[in-house]
Amino acid sequence: MIPVEYYLGLSAIMFVIGALGVMVRRNPLVIFMSVELMLNSANLVFVAFAHAYQVLDGQVFVFFVMTVAAAEVAIGLALIVSIFRSKHNINADTVNELKG
Repeated sequence: MIPVEYYLGLSAIMFVIGALGVMVRRNPLVIFMSVELMLNSANLVFVAFAHAYQVLDGQVFVFFVMTVAAAEVAIGLALIVSIFRSKHNINADTVNELKG
């Protein structure tokens, strides 16, 4: 059996990579992928603790996080497509207002 500390270490590394991706990158698609990486690192912690303590609460919570992440991606991609059609650019630095 793998110790919980290994899962926590991997999750921390994944979360830091995702946070750096959000702070450093300016492409909204990369930002969304970085946010998804951070959500998946949180899911890894939930599953690791659920397995360690033999309870299903963490695994049930993962399904809720995955549902929110899927909705976030759907709405985010719709916004990106809408902005790209109107501005022909999706750089996060140049898109600073959402006027009609």
